[in-house]
Amino acid sequence: MTPPLPAHDRRLYRVCDAMHLLSLSRSVIYELIRSGRLRSVTQGRTRLIPASAIEDYISLLEQEAS
Repeated sequence: MTPPLPAHDRRLYRVCDAMHLLSLSRSVIYELIRSGRLRSVTQGRTRLIPASAIEDYISLLEQEAS
């Protein structure tokens, strides 16, 4: 059995992990997903957010701030 990857090596995050990474509430994360500002995928019944989607969202915020 392989140990879990460290947080910085993960490629997919659960909503609760994305909440902590982005310092946002659950409802805000789901609103960002609904509005298309934060991409997500589903695996079975689990909603997952790719690490690249989190990076893209942060870049979007930086562009909007400029």
